[in-house]
Amino acid sequence: MPWTIHGDGRAVRPGDIVWPGERLTWPRTVGVGVQHVVAMFGATFLVPVITGFPPTTTLLFSGIGTLLFLTITGNRLPSYLGSSFAFIAPITAAKVEGGTGSALLGLVVTGALLAVVGAMVMWRGKGWIDALMPPVVSGTIVALIGLNLAPAAKSNFVQQPLTATITLAAVVLATVLLRGLLGRLSIFVGVVVGYTVAAVSGQVDFSIIDTSAWFGVPPLQGPSFTDPAAWGMIPAFLPVVLVLVAENVGHVRGVAQMTDPRLTELTGRALFADGAATVLAGSFGGSGTTTYGENIGVMAATRIYSTAAYWVAGIAAICLGMSPKIGAVVNTIPPGVIGGVTTALYGLIAVIGFKIWIDNDVDFSRPANQFTAAIALVIAVADFTWSYSVMTFNGIALGTVAAIVVYHGMTALGRWRGTDPGC
Repeated sequence: MPWTIHGDGRAVRPGDIVWPGERLTWPRTVGVGVQHVVAMFGATFLVPVITGFPPTTTLLFSGIGTLLFLTITGNRLPSYLGSSFAFIAPITAAKVEGGTGSALLGLVVTGALLAVVGAMVMWRGKGWIDALMPPVVSGTIVALIGLNLAPAAKSNFVQQPLTATITLAAVVLATVLLRGLLGRLSIFVGVVVGYTVAAVSGQVDFSIIDTSAWFGVPPLQGPSFTDPAAWGMIPAFLPVVLVLVAENVGHVRGVAQMTDPRLTELTGRALFADGAATVLAGSFGGSGTTTYGENIGVMAATRIYSTAAYWVAGIAAICLGMSPKIGAVVNTIPPGVIGGVTTALYGLIAVIGFKIWIDNDVDFSRPANQFTAAIALVIAVADFTWSYSVMTFNGIALGTVAAIVVYHGMTALGRWRGTDPGC
């Protein structure tokens, strides 16, 4: 869609808002778009580093996915699609059992299911999602994913504990001491500090950077559609669909609250678009995508919600994805740095789940809520597993099923007995 120029296109006066259908002059719009690239970069490249996917491939398809999202939502919903941390645990498990092709199959199936959910929301509305996943259930599912990942953070942390500790301290201090955009990019700042410490102490091998080209097509790989073992890992990915639904719905609500309440009408399109972007990424070797809170922070700070800036960000990410040298730099990040930032990141995922409980006043004096959270979290933290034929259900999958079954089962039995639905 053609954007109208906000004011004189040169500045945003105090109290003004640049709406999604507006833009500043193109040089200023490019500048805002670059801010969005910086905001998404720290978290987006960490997922491929942790899971072993090519960082440049992930950046390429996050950019393509963002442009696809803007197109499907009619260029009305400002959003960047970065790498989803919800995929880390199932990808790790799938790669152990069946390699990268198995993990990519999980991404494709997850994206396809999310697209189906989006289509159903466009057709029937999102009331059924709220009924299936009330706040106690959705908060528990988000929290258990973060807690299930805790051992992975530890395994990296203990390899280089000093570097990891410095990295983690840098994340915390940046959050407290820095203002504006840098304060919102504390994870990125922590990585830079940790990487610098690691480089000075001889923990970084720069040889791969020197031999990498500046421009080139990133590594591409497809999913293992014909491998029965790969299909057996699909159950581990199914809970991610619920997390992506929660993230997208929350993103749309957040943007609508800051701009136009009518944007909630685009919830179905947003879900469908994220699903399509994840299918596309998984088909060629990229990480699964989701809407990014980091970029909401940039919009809140600048009061610029122009979708033109997101087109700039998407195109910039595509350009970064076409640089093997960028990928080489990312691949040299040592385990201590990863361990430091993931100690904070995985905990923050869990805290987001707890925040869902708090924001929605979940009453934990009710047994149905108590047992929903208690059982599901223990299953995830201990990483219970169950195998049947070629299928393997990990702690995240079993914890998600437990949260849904326990809540709705106890509620239904309470109603049947004529007692309080919360038992």
